Order: sequence, then structure tokens, then C-alpha cells
Amino acid sequence: MRDNRDEIRDFLASRRARITPQQAGLAPGGRRRVPGLRREEVAVLAGVSTEWYTRLEKGHISGVSEDVLNAVARALQLDDAERAHLFDLARAAGPGPRTRRSAHKVRPGLQRMLDAMTDAPAIIRNGRMDILAANRLGRAMYWPVFQHSAPGRSPHPRTKPSQPANIARFQFLDPAGPDFYPDWDTAADVTVALLRTEAGRDPYNNDLTHLIGELSTRSADFRTRWAEHNVRLHHTGTKTFHHPAIGDLTLDYESMDLHADPGLNLTVYTAAPDTPSHDALRLLASWAATLDATPCLTQEDQGHDHVQEKRPR
Repeated sequence: MRDNRDEIRDFLASRRARITPQQAGLAPGGRRRVPGLRREEVAVLAGVSTEWYTRLEKGHISGVSEDVLNAVARALQLDDAERAHLFDLARAAGPGPRTRRSAHKVRPGLQRMLDAMTDAPAIIRNGRMDILAANRLGRAMYWPVFQHSAPGRSPHPRTKPSQPANIARFQFLDPAGPDFYPDWDTAADVTVALLRTEAGRDPYNNDLTHLIGELSTRSADFRTRWAEHNVRLHHTGTKTFHHPAIGDLTLDYESMDLHADPGLNLTVYTAAPDTPSHDALRLLASWAATLDATPCLTQEDQGHDHVQEKRPR
């Protein structure tokens, strides 16, 4: 059982540090020794005593009412994702059974649903960014990620990986990550924010903790972003990929949590008709069909050694 007081302290302090007195509607005052607001200023804005808010920022959040948490969220100008994260941290600090969101398997019905989507890449992942299931186009689109999950094995999308295909591990530890994500910095920010959000929801998930520890140890880029305590709700938007076999893809995505399967998330990618990316998806489908008809060969046999690799970050 872990104590999340450090998480609470660092999150609240990081949110307080980014707000200037002017943004909060306060007079700037004299010389300031800390960036952003002082604790006593947050306390005034939230309508609580300085001693009480100081205790809260030190991590003593168990038992705090929703009204008070909402007042603190307003004082710190938290967005929807940050407010939800604050409530997740409070929930994890409270008494009662520890709910774990660990998810490692996908029901057959969900896989059938994915397979019925024939014109759009679709994946199901868990909170630690493991791709647990995909349709044919989803496996083809995330081919580099599946390749990373089976070192020394075939990059063929139908090859069974030696470990779950993990988007975060590929993004930060594989030299091909910056190639696959042309806007790597933005994609990396999103991934870390999603992992931080999941850590607030499920702080007792050992698999998630081990992944964060691995990435923190092996990637300075990950460590820097993790220390920023940013969180995110991931519902809809646009992503750009550079597929080694297809080229550039700019796709709209819809992402939703599967409430019947806590811890699982469905993401579906589409492209607007009569766009280069729509044509690229058709090409991806043809490429996937070709692979389906081809025995699983080694990377050298399939002639993929032309794919360029960038320096590891």
C-alpha cells in the first residue's frame, strides 16, 4: 500500500506555481520568493485558512469534502482533467478498499466488434498504454509498435509479441519513435499526461508503477515530462503518423473508456473523404492484406532494413 501524499503535494504545488497574482485577480505585491501564488493567497481564494490549505498541500487530503476540493480547484484554475485528477488523488488517499483498474485481457465480444470495423484502424488499450487488441487496420497502422514489442522477431502484424505492445515504451525507448510520430514532442507530452492521469486513478497498479520506473530510468525526456505533473482527458482530436510502409497519415480519432470493462479504452481513427490520408488508409488496407497472405518472415527476409532509425532520445 503506497502513500500518495508526495503526489498530492507536488501536483498542488505545480498548479500553484503556474498562476500569477494578476491571473488570480490579486495585487502583485512586493518581491516574491516563489513563482506563482503563495499558499496564503490560494487559501484566501478558496475560502479556507492558510493552516488548513498548507496541511492539504502537504498531502493530508483524506476526508476532505467535495465542496472544499471544488473550491481549491477553482482557486488554482484547474481544467476538467486536473480537477478529476485532484479528486482521484483524494479518493486514493481515503480509507476503504483499493480499487485496481489493471486490465490485461479483452473479451471476445470486443474483439469481434473491432474486427467488424473494416475501414478504420481501431485499437483497445489499457491505462498503461498496452495495446491489448486491434483490428486488421489497427495492427497494420501500429506495426512499428508491435515490432518493438518483439525484439529480434518479425515485424509482421500477426506475429505474437513477447510482451504487450506498449505505446509509451515504443515512443520513448525505440529509435523509430520519432519517425513514427512527426510531432514527437506533442505526442510525448500527451502520452506522459495520460500515464500521470492513470497513476492518479490507479496508484496501486504495480504494472503501471514498473513501467513508469523503467521509463524514468531510461529516458531523460520522460523524466522531465513526468516531473511536470500534467494530466489529460483524451477524447477526440487529430494525430499525425509517419508509417514506414505507407507514409504520412493525418487522422481524426475518437477515444472512449469502456465502462463495462474498467481500465480499457477504445480508439478509432478515421480520415475525411477525398483527402490524401483517406487514400493512404486504402493503401494501408492493401498493405495489410498483402501481409495476411504472406508467411511471417524475418525483418531481413521482408526487406525492411531500408527503414531509417533516428538517434534514441
